[in-house]
Amino acid sequence: MVVLKGAAPTGERNFYERDETLKKILAESLPDDFYRYADRELTSFGKLAANDIDERARYTDREGAPRLEKYNRLGEDISHVWVNEGYKKTVDETYRTGIVGYVHKEIPELGTKGNYLYSFAQGYLLSQSEPGFYCPVTLTMATAYLLDHYADEDVKARFLPHVCATGDTELFEGATFLTERQGGSDVGANVVQALQSEDGYRLYGEKYFASNAGMAGVAMVLARLEGAPKGSKGLTLFAVPWKVDGKLNGISIRRLKDKLGVRAVPSGEVEFDGAQAFVVGDPKNGLKYMMEALNLSRICNAVASIGIMKRALDEAAEYAERRNAFGQKLSEFPMVQDSLMKLRAKQEFETAAIFEGIGLYDRVTAGDATQEEQVLNRLLIAILKKESAEQAIHFSHEAIEMHGGNGYIEDFVTPRLLRDAQVLTVWEGTANILGLELMRLVNKFGAHELFICHVKERLAKLQTTVDVELLQEKTKNLHEELTAFAGFDAALQSFDAKNLMQKMARLFENTVALEWAGKHGGIYTPLAEIFTELTWNTRSTGGEMKTVKYFKQVMGK
Repeated sequence: MVVLKGAAPTGERNFYERDETLKKILAESLPDDFYRYADRELTSFGKLAANDIDERARYTDREGAPRLEKYNRLGEDISHVWVNEGYKKTVDETYRTGIVGYVHKEIPELGTKGNYLYSFAQGYLLSQSEPGFYCPVTLTMATAYLLDHYADEDVKARFLPHVCATGDTELFEGATFLTERQGGSDVGANVVQALQSEDGYRLYGEKYFASNAGMAGVAMVLARLEGAPKGSKGLTLFAVPWKVDGKLNGISIRRLKDKLGVRAVPSGEVEFDGAQAFVVGDPKNGLKYMMEALNLSRICNAVASIGIMKRALDEAAEYAERRNAFGQKLSEFPMVQDSLMKLRAKQEFETAAIFEGIGLYDRVTAGDATQEEQVLNRLLIAILKKESAEQAIHFSHEAIEMHGGNGYIEDFVTPRLLRDAQVLTVWEGTANILGLELMRLVNKFGAHELFICHVKERLAKLQTTVDVELLQEKTKNLHEELTAFAGFDAALQSFDAKNLMQKMARLFENTVALEWAGKHGGIYTPLAEIFTELTWNTRSTGGEMKTVKYFKQVMGK
């Protein structure tokens, strides 16, 4: 590793301790006793994620990736996935925190259930070191959601305690197997069959991109009953145990995928040959249930994105402070200060916006949200998932550039951040798929009107400033565009959807930024100014260098 002139040892990190934005979100959103508990537990987990988990993640990525052991010495198909001991320890330590379990069962110390806000705070810290492993956590969260909401009591009793294990019973990680070769995003083209047998249903066929293969104790699988109609309406949701009585449940892994990044999660091609399966919910609503789980997974995706953004920003800022060039620190150059401040503004307010959406999602899943709020929540999840995934790639790129040649070297975390970030624009729906979601929400529910009304109401409550007036004008312009969009034919809507989603995401985040400036002041006031200037490109050449002006105040340098 290159020794930097003037560099000092970094010391032990903690991803939580200095994250004032996350602490403010939790303090404002959680009851006092829950916040005290969360603050203590996240301090501990933030230290673990920044040190031991981070070091294990580096090893898994470079040397200890999962491997398929297809056959035993007798030539029998065992389809065993080997993972390294450090990865196993990360699995154990993470699930013991209740990152999944305490959404669905009581936290013993508090005597009440946790919520998604606390779970996603944990996921945000975890993703700063191991976004690859956060994929299995996401799948386990989705599995728990489906079992808890839709499984009958027998199926729930069989699987849910294990999926929600926190060290009290054997852990079953989860998985959601949708993708088939002929279908991809077109889930309605799926052909895996579910045949009735004497002891229930048996599955036959293959899933082509099955993440957490070999590690999941139970997978949620879409399959087609005999006589079911073609297309998405003919799909039924099943809970499929990986093993029964200690033996493979009619399941084999053809191969593991050799992926660009997120190497911690084993993704494979899985074949079913008479796998025992249990119907979950109404057999006619399989895809509907899975799409609800997908909505949850999209939030996880956004949380992983802001986790990568935070790590990339921190690495870039630390390197700029330690690296000397041309007789001074990189952090003393105006162009470097400009880059770091723009990243800081975006990261802070995108994080605040996403956690606001998570708070609303808690209300939706608790059944406390109105129909309009449910539609708005789906819309916010879609637009913020798209925006944050794209920003995770951008932030990783910027961190590499800040490091110069070192940023391209695997001794540093920056190459892994970029490789891991790249998949987030694909997982849980590409930008094109999310564009189709915007079309559905606009055409079926008038979501664009709900969104504009929501933003207008929030802006009206703010003290009038130049930035507020600018956003009100941008809201008016976007309203006109969305009204026109609602009247387009399908082809033109699909052409314009992604561009409008970006505008909606940035308008919403900018509204959140101005609210934070008004509520919290401090560093959030200059950051909100910078965010507005960055978002709408309002600075002219030769204008005031706000990013330089406020650098020391915000970055503490």
